[in-house]
Amino acid sequence: MPKIKTNSGAKKRFALTGSGKIKRKHAFKSHILTKKTKKQKRNLTHFTTVDRVDANNVKALLALK
Repeated sequence: MPKIKTNSGAKKRFALTGSGKIKRKHAFKSHILTKKTKKQKRNLTHFTTVDRVDANNVKALLALK
């Protein structure tokens, strides 16, 4: 049986943490930034984790499951 390929779009967007959670960036930080407040842009800078209900789909794309 062949190995499952990792989705190349997913491997650029997600990373694993040490505890095995999946890390992601916030959306809405790439353009049309003039109408967003400083606080909004600052809070979108930080990483967050993928929600529990989406984790299985992301793991499948990353060939972790």
